[in-house]
Order: sequence, then C-alpha cells, then structure tokens
Amino acid sequence: MSRIGKQVISIPAGVNVNIKDASVEVKGPKGTLVRQLNEKVKVTMADGTLTVDVKNKEDKAERSLWGTFASHLKNMIAGVTIGFKKELEINGVGYKVAMKGKDLQLEVGFSHPVIFKMPESVIAKVDKNVITLESYDKEMLGSTTSEIRAVRKPEPYKGKGIRYIDEIIRRKAGKTATKGE
Repeated sequence: MSRIGKQVISIPAGVNVNIKDASVEVKGPKGTLVRQLNEKVKVTMADGTLTVDVKNKEDKAERSLWGTFASHLKNMIAGVTIGFKKELEINGVGYKVAMKGKDLQLEVGFSHPVIFKMPESVIAKVDKNVITLESYDKEMLGSTTSEIRAVRKPEPYKGKGIRYIDEIIRRKAGKTATKGE
C-alpha cells in the first residue's frame, strides 16, 4: 500500500480542479496546470478533496504510480496557490548575469555571452550574482534551473560556476609540487 497515495488531498479555496477523461486540470490564482493520467490511475473528487487510487493494488508498478500521481497533484495545487522558488548563485572572476528582456544573458568565461531563453511559466529576477526563478509549475522550474546550471557547472578546484544557493560543492586539493630529485 502506498502511504502517500492513501492520503486525501484537500483542495483550498480559490482552486478549481476538473477531472476529464485522461487528464486533471488545476486552476488557481497563479495559473493553470494540466497533467495526463495513466490508465492505471483513477482520481476522484468529492467534498473539496481529491482521492487517488489504482486498479490493482497488488502490482508493484501500479503502487509506485499511486504515490507518484498523488505527489504530482499536491505539487500542482501548491503551485497554483503559493508557487515555487529556486535560487542560483554565480561564482567566478568576471562572471556576470543580466536580464535582457525576458531572457538571461550569462557571461561565464566563454568567448561569447550565453543567452538563455526563459519559458513562459518561469519568471527570473537578477540581483548581482544571484538568479531567482519563480514559477507555479514545479517540473518546469526544476528543469529550467538545471539547464541554467548546466551552462557552467561548479568545478571542484576553485568553486567557479553556477550552483544552487544551498548546494555544497566538495572541494578538491590541487596538485602539490614535489621537491626535485
């Protein structure tokens, strides 16, 4: 049995949930999200709550989908009500970031600035060397931040690169010179 899947999901005021044939649509003050349902997962709505269930509770694959879809629905409801936020930090001599319209312009040690096109659902703000990304779609926010980080991953010797604010980079010792023999 899935402990996460068995939990009842409450729908807060101001959020509308529509369950259609094979999809769930969640509308809230921050936006609208739609997720396609697997044919093995069943979502029902009653008295302002959502319940997720699977057809065969004995099948391990279906049980894993049970908890996964319950978590997706909770994240969709949280996203359209309060939203999500991630922060990236740029470290390195001469490394800069600036907004160019809705896009990010990253100067991170290449011969040219890297222009990163922001998705419609993600809002970026820049403050010195910190990039703050906000969105109501948790999946889009996570993939966008990982793509920005992949432009110049933090390296372990000097710590230069783009990293998450709470990320800890394991540092390595550089080469040590040995005495001539």
